[in-house]
Amino acid sequence: MASPQRKQSPNTTGSDGDTRYANLDERKRKRMISNRESARRSRAKKQQRLDELLGEISQLQNDNNTIMRKVDGATQMFVGAESQNNVLRAQLTELTDRLHSLNSVLHIAQEVSGLTMDIPEIPDTLLEPWKLPCSVQPITASSFDMNMF
Repeated sequence: MASPQRKQSPNTTGSDGDTRYANLDERKRKRMISNRESARRSRAKKQQRLDELLGEISQLQNDNNTIMRKVDGATQMFVGAESQNNVLRAQLTELTDRLHSLNSVLHIAQEVSGLTMDIPEIPDTLLEPWKLPCSVQPITASSFDMNMF
């Protein structure tokens, strides 16, 4: 049987041409290996970045849930305070009406008896809350739960 013969380029002759092609093939093979390694590193870097972003998403979702729970708690506290405030306003209105009634009785008693009485004027506390007939107590930091926020 005849052995297969290599085609030779017209510019090259003998073993000198084979060496040149071998060098070209070797460079091409090294470049291919280098490109594959570079692509592998690139894929690994992308996967690492994706994992980092997924972890960040998870952390941000946890932070968001924590903040939402705090907002819900603050909202519930606000609603409770608003409700209590409405009750206190209603009580204030009722007590103010009673005071007006009592003052009216005192005025009538003064007119009937002829005695002079010192009957103070009752300010309209709903329209002028800065003129409350009682002393205002300051709100201290210890009375407010600072750990809530």
